[in-house]
Amino acid sequence: MRFLTIQIADRFEEGGFFMMTLILICLLLSIFFLIKGFMDVKKNNAVSKKMLKLATDSSLLGLVIGFFASVFGLISAFDSLEAMGNADPAVFAGGLKVSLLTALFGLLTFIIARIGILLLRALQKE
Repeated sequence: MRFLTIQIADRFEEGGFFMMTLILICLLLSIFFLIKGFMDVKKNNAVSKKMLKLATDSSLLGLVIGFFASVFGLISAFDSLEAMGNADPAVFAGGLKVSLLTALFGLLTFIIARIGILLLRALQKE
């Protein structure tokens, strides 16, 4: 378990602390909105629907931030390649891996929230 935690922390740091933190905040917000929506589904359907919309928006924001950071990372990698001239393929592959970490985390955020959104929609009344 400790090894897995270290691996996740390393990947989080490799992806860029600022952007990965923003995506994590979107994930946590989505989970918060979903939990609040599940708690209010029987008591107050209007609040539950509002929480559903907020969860949808925050999960989509996490996805978009992930892809934005990925494109930004690719541009930075290509700038480095241009500055070096003849680049080593290993350096290029490492840059691509790092730039795709944010996209992967954004997708994971979106998928986790989407599963909760589907379940909440199934429980809500029209």
